[in-house]
Amino acid sequence: MNIDRLLQQHGTLNEGAGAIPPLEQWHPELTGDINIIIRADGSWWHEGQPFARPKVARLLATLLRLDDEGYCLVTPAERWRIEVEDLPLVAVAADFRDDAWWFTTQFEDKVRLDAKHPLSVTLTPQGEAVPQLPVRFGLAARLHRNVYYQLVGVAESRDVGDGTTEIGLMSAGQWFALGQLDEEPSGEAP
Repeated sequence: MNIDRLLQQHGTLNEGAGAIPPLEQWHPELTGDINIIIRADGSWWHEGQPFARPKVARLLATLLRLDDEGYCLVTPAERWRIEVEDLPLVAVAADFRDDAWWFTTQFEDKVRLDAKHPLSVTLTPQGEAVPQLPVRFGLAARLHRNVYYQLVGVAESRDVGDGTTEIGLMSAGQWFALGQLDEEPSGEAP
């Protein structure tokens, strides 16, 4: 994969900065593994060093999808597998407008929280339960801690039975859980 050639073609390939090419139409054989790691914080690393040029990480993010073999960078002629520690994208901003929450990733993906892009709570590699939402081509974004706290600040609670209270929010006419609180058992302290 020639990064410099990709950068030169970026304007014509993507019809503008940050546009996502038609990855669903590209099906080359797996070329192999490339030494790129996306850390749990969303930073991109190559051969043990963080990417020096953010423009390169942004371009490569437009070529990323989740395949059966794992996370792959895809062009019409090549498909390279990379390593992802947790999820490849991070939702770094949230905004409520037009009766729905909108999230923005570190690469400017805009995602509306709705039935097509539902919020779910999954475990990080460290075992923490943190919300995520689907973005594109099998990729998901983990909510950044600041975004999560923003949502918790406006969240509502609902009793779901069995002594459990769910914390969540409404978006696009649907309820999305951020987590659960277990009620303390009543009785005397020991």
